[in-house]
Amino acid sequence: MNKNSLNKMIRLILCAALIAAMALTAVGCGGKANETKAAGTSFTFVVTDLEGKETSFDITTQKATVGEALLDQGLIEGEDGEYGLYVTTVNGVSADWDKDQTYWAFYIDGEYAMTGVDATEVTAGATYSMVLTKG
Repeated sequence: MNKNSLNKMIRLILCAALIAAMALTAVGCGGKANETKAAGTSFTFVVTDLEGKETSFDITTQKATVGEALLDQGLIEGEDGEYGLYVTTVNGVSADWDKDQTYWAFYIDGEYAMTGVDATEVTAGATYSMVLTKG
């Protein structure tokens, strides 16, 4: 074999090895992403009653929104309305504005939410709260 043929063969082998290494790296990274997605996203959910007593839940979900995750866990119930899900019951406690002027207020990381529970995307590590409030 002449020197020119040997150089071409070495380049071909190195190129094939580089392609194989890149493919293995891509598969490895994709596997980790799939493992994370399969495990779900975790957040804290805090329920506060009229007396200020808090009950905390650690939630891990594959659902896209907080509302879907809490419905799936059986922690909230409500009615679909003009503005989305109107939460009427949280952790077994019902609020009824017409009866006693109470409602469930939704908070994200301690701030009053500007989106409804069913329109709020799940964020890892966030704290979502429902506070029973008397008007």
